[in-house]
Amino acid sequence: MEQIYLAGGCLWGVQEFMRHVPGVISTEAGRANGSSHNTKGEYDGYAECVQIHFDPERIRLRELIECLFEIIDPYSINQQGQDIGLKYRTGIYSRDSKHLDEASRVLKGRHDYENLAIEVLPLSNYVKSDEEHQDRLTRHPEDHSVCHIPLDLLHKYKKAAK
Repeated sequence: MEQIYLAGGCLWGVQEFMRHVPGVISTEAGRANGSSHNTKGEYDGYAECVQIHFDPERIRLRELIECLFEIIDPYSINQQGQDIGLKYRTGIYSRDSKHLDEASRVLKGRHDYENLAIEVLPLSNYVKSDEEHQDRLTRHPEDHSVCHIPLDLLHKYKKAAK
């Protein structure tokens, strides 16, 4: 099992989508690369992200990144859907340099690489989000209306995961 952290705007939708991707073992909503070690207080520079444990024998990192591209606008700076601000930036984070190298190769291999607004950085700090944010759209599907993930795409992955 391996671990990667993906940021794609509001973490509710990213977590709900990624948890249904075949080969993803578990997900956890969190914050990447902020300066605090808890969720109390003001915004501290973090990106909303999802910690993903995946089985590399069932899904490659390249495929996970392609899944991320299905749910984000990769050209948008600090905004996904109606969510605006630095914490909604897109990114790929890891403590494993091999993951970062692979992510960079995947992005550089795209014809639109120069226009991408996705940061690829070492994970310097991770804080788990509060329980109210964990699996939010599973527990409260009515909240999907505030999420930027297309509902039909989410349903497609849910059906494939069964």
